[in-house]
Amino acid sequence: MNFKEIINSNRHNVKNIIKLFTKEENEDLEQEVYIKVLKNSEKYEEKGNLKSWINTIAKNVSKDYLKSTKYQKEILPDEENDNVFINIKDSKPDPELKLIQKERQKSILKAIDELKPKLKDAIIYTEIYGYSYELAAAKLNCPTGTLKSRIFNAKKELAQKLKDLL
Repeated sequence: MNFKEIINSNRHNVKNIIKLFTKEENEDLEQEVYIKVLKNSEKYEEKGNLKSWINTIAKNVSKDYLKSTKYQKEILPDEENDNVFINIKDSKPDPELKLIQKERQKSILKAIDELKPKLKDAIIYTEIYGYSYELAAAKLNCPTGTLKSRIFNAKKELAQKLKDLL
């Protein structure tokens, strides 16, 4: 397949992907996609689908465009930039909020620690370690139904103990 056929057979998809990401039709981005396809054609391995490969390039070009400073300047005129920066929240957590979260976490861990051993183990394996019910039941040497019952009872007790946090 020659390059012209590749462009013609993928033009519709590339346009749609760019429009989906940027919310506009952008011929410059389309051209950039085809330039990248041409430049990287020797890297393409025929193991996969050519259309998928081109679509991925179109997605990446669109994402790069949205990250670019050129796009940011087009979307936000200079006089509005100051107002936007005033409304941006600091990404660092508030020290007071951090302290509250730590205290909350301590309370939860203390409440879990006070559970009966079988209930505590069920909660730790499923909620903290993230084990599936089947794996947790195997680790605790009990049927899955029993594990689910223990989790239910543990959560019920924890809700009672931590009702001030809820």
